[in-house]
Amino acid sequence: MTAIERVIRILLGGALLAAPLAHASDDLIDLRDAPPVRGDAVAGKAKAAVCSACHGPLGVAVVPTFPNLAGQKADYLYWRLVTFKRAGDADSPMTAQVAHLDDAAMRDLAAWFASLEPAAGTNGAAGMPGATIYRDGDPARGVPPCQGCHGLDARARVGADDAARARLYPVLRGQHAAYLADRLEDLATHPPHTSTAHVMAPIARTLDAASIEAITHWLEAGAP
Repeated sequence: MTAIERVIRILLGGALLAAPLAHASDDLIDLRDAPPVRGDAVAGKAKAAVCSACHGPLGVAVVPTFPNLAGQKADYLYWRLVTFKRAGDADSPMTAQVAHLDDAAMRDLAAWFASLEPAAGTNGAAGMPGATIYRDGDPARGVPPCQGCHGLDARARVGADDAARARLYPVLRGQHAAYLADRLEDLATHPPHTSTAHVMAPIARTLDAASIEAITHWLEAGAP
């Protein structure tokens, strides 16, 4: 195990993933032992027409404030839909969209978008400053390396011993910078609804505007 792997394991495997849940809201969904999400991608395709208005016909959003869904983890997508349904945020356009979805439909939609080819990015990531923060973090400010959960290639591929947790971590490579910045702000300023968001919230609060801009634009460009 390398030095950076030891740091990641300490930050993400222990102090951040276990103890903080003691102070979490009673409404928080604990996903640490959640079983894998299974759905029917073919059935999901038939239900996804309404999603295309914001997320594109193949899960790649044209408007950068909406997330790309193509190639995203099915588990992550499913639990995001569950969160939207439970939260009932009147300001979110997703609230009305998920209101009519039952559990099977959410699983099928997650499976469909997960089966699609992900966005490629702009292929201009080499040498961008966000790479350093993503890879090494910023120990002086308590920012852990993003690669600890999201993988060195930003596709949430981590070691086999972390495979169960990795199902819940989103793919970030090729994602719109504007959406990622909005999501980080949301994590930093709103109560989390899941245990994974609960872990990410304090990390989001350590990132300043310059760091967020650097990381999100590097990810949008295609990461490594």
